[in-house]
Amino acid sequence: MKELRIVFMGTPDFAVTTLQSLVENNYNIVGVITAPDKPAGRGRKLNESAVKQYAKAQGLYIMQPTNLKAQSFIDELTTLKANLQIVVAFRMLPKVVWQMPEYGTFNLHASLLPNYRGAAPINWAIINGETKTGVSTFFIDEKIDTGEMILQEEVEIDTNENAGSLHDKLMCLGSELVINTVSRIAKGNVKTTPQPTNVEIKTAYKLNKDNCKIDWNDKIDSIYNKIRGLSPYPAAWSILQNDEDALDIKIYAAEKEIEAHNLETGTIITTKKEIKVAVKKGYINITEIKLPGKRKMDAKSLLNGYNFDNRAKML
Repeated sequence: MKELRIVFMGTPDFAVTTLQSLVENNYNIVGVITAPDKPAGRGRKLNESAVKQYAKAQGLYIMQPTNLKAQSFIDELTTLKANLQIVVAFRMLPKVVWQMPEYGTFNLHASLLPNYRGAAPINWAIINGETKTGVSTFFIDEKIDTGEMILQEEVEIDTNENAGSLHDKLMCLGSELVINTVSRIAKGNVKTTPQPTNVEIKTAYKLNKDNCKIDWNDKIDSIYNKIRGLSPYPAAWSILQNDEDALDIKIYAAEKEIEAHNLETGTIITTKKEIKVAVKKGYINITEIKLPGKRKMDAKSLLNGYNFDNRAKML
């Protein structure tokens, strides 16, 4: 059994569960690398990453470099004498960093690689209507998410699942996969598999305002999948044309209703409880929505205090 000295790299909540599993399994964490503190909120108070907060509570050695190529950081990292580095939801590493430890640097990625390499694999799996996804561990190389794979674990995507619930599912599954991977490295029985290069690969593009906007001319399933794939963050959005107002609104939850109609796409129909948008072959029934400057609310609560013009449309 190899004596492991581990440096862990990660920033958000997704990474904390894995770090916690490593600590609880009594692995020797000689250092934690996370993002620098960022000003947040109206008071611009410095905000510590979720990983830093957990690492501090555990008394772990913390580093927060702004430049991963800086000699001062490389020197500090070298003094830790780590022989394994684990990366979960961090940024791209320079070669001088990932090739440093004797047993390599491996990454946990929230997809079944080679599909959904990139920044938003959980969101795109749902947006694209996948019925399964998973987690993968692989050794890092020069490119993004292309290194030799160690282990994978598959999970089903429920038909009504959103990105938030899938995130939590993969967060727990991923932490188990990392422990399994570390155990194999410690025992010296890791087998790796090169990622296939001769297949058509789906990409997890970075989310931006353009690719989060709802196209109401799209198929009903595609619209429904986009809403749940972007919920609760960053949320699918649309322009609501209501009388003289053109408002950027966010839609967090909806239901789809397959039904024949002759209404123009984007037409809004309201009752005392429902906000429905006409699309091809049916309706998108909005159940959770947010107007500018307002809190997120269910459709019934919004309809209690907000009036839709009879020509209101989603654009």
